[in-house]
Amino acid sequence: MRRALALCLVVVLALAGCSVPFVGHPEEPPGGDTIGWENGYWYDDPVDVTTSDGLNESELEAVTARAMARVERIRDREFESTVPVEVISRAEYRNRSGAGGSAGPGGDPWNDQVWESLLLVGESEGSDEAISDTQSESVLGYYSPGQDRIVIVSESETPVVDRRTLSHELVHALQDQQFGLGGSPATQDTQLSRNGVVEGEANYIQNTYEQRCGDRWRCIERPDDGSSGGGGGGARDNPGVFTVIIHPYISGPRFVDSVYEGGGWDAVDALHGDYPDSSEQVIHPERYPDEAPVSVTVPDRSNAEWDRFDRDPVGDTVGEASIFATMYHNDRTSADRYSYVSRPSEGWAGDTVVPYRDGSGGGGYVWESRWDTERDARQFADAYRGALTEEHGASNPRGDVYVVSEGPFADAFRVVREGRTVRIVNGPTVADLDGIHRSGG
Repeated sequence: MRRALALCLVVVLALAGCSVPFVGHPEEPPGGDTIGWENGYWYDDPVDVTTSDGLNESELEAVTARAMARVERIRDREFESTVPVEVISRAEYRNRSGAGGSAGPGGDPWNDQVWESLLLVGESEGSDEAISDTQSESVLGYYSPGQDRIVIVSESETPVVDRRTLSHELVHALQDQQFGLGGSPATQDTQLSRNGVVEGEANYIQNTYEQRCGDRWRCIERPDDGSSGGGGGGARDNPGVFTVIIHPYISGPRFVDSVYEGGGWDAVDALHGDYPDSSEQVIHPERYPDEAPVSVTVPDRSNAEWDRFDRDPVGDTVGEASIFATMYHNDRTSADRYSYVSRPSEGWAGDTVVPYRDGSGGGGYVWESRWDTERDARQFADAYRGALTEEHGASNPRGDVYVVSEGPFADAFRVVREGRTVRIVNGPTVADLDGIHRSGG
């Protein structure tokens, strides 16, 4: 997955607070700034705004200041500077992100093969296109570390702000100011695992914020705008891609809660210096930090017609969360969609997908995975074969070779299990399989 995502949960904000003065605090904290006070507002102050017709600049500043104070109060850390907030329409977000364009197949042929190995994005659709289109209908806001600002995506023609989205993105700003959010993990799985902390903490604090709105704080009301409580607004263009990219927002809060319960905010602080090594550790918090993934190296056994891409690293690691999405969306498990735990995906120990290409634009890959036990490896291999035959109509002309003759995943596959290792080789035809990865090793 090559795109950062600031996907938040649900809905939109409206209506006004009260202008009656609050007398529980001094107007300003003695000695300057303090946790729970920002730009003239204490965390439990009312704000005098009317949002039924959108927020003007001063109203947005007031709402933002109090939200910053509340995030500080929950997280027990101080903002170092005020965070600018901009509100844009969904149409403007699509325009800025390039979503809905004509990237199509060929936009990133290396990553296309990675997502194709998961049986989630086929050859009729590029991975960039699938991710971008899915995000364009799901993102409710984002924080930009490079510009240190928040953008809220409003479904309304007027600049409406969802307090849940605002509090979520303010956590990202606080994380960036306190710990830094620069850099990009090297693989799909390490991006998901790092985001399990970054997005998990933001959702955890957002949920705490909402709980206090119900019983401690006066909060601006949220009207029912037709959104559901899943992972964002609008349609989900590719449900399989959506299940992958939303993983940090679902499993992450559970992981952060486990760490917080064991050591409070100091333990959560430490996560920012020692992110989980895999989505497996986020899904199964008891495996952090000791159960690190194994390194999987795929030897190059291709002939002169097939080449690896000139990339570093040459392959990608998709990990347990993405494999779960494969199993769920190819009907290989009856597990709850947001549990991220299934028999064919649990027991993952490590994997590498190495994409290949030939001189005529053809693509293929070698996907090698390691599993904790032979039983785990067998369950994964059997489920993948079942996805090919039962979901995509593959024939089995011989041994471990399968052929999907039509549809977005029309290709040849060789699926071999050797002990705790499963190796999947993919190419346009059966004859290409040995050209991409000679059998016997």
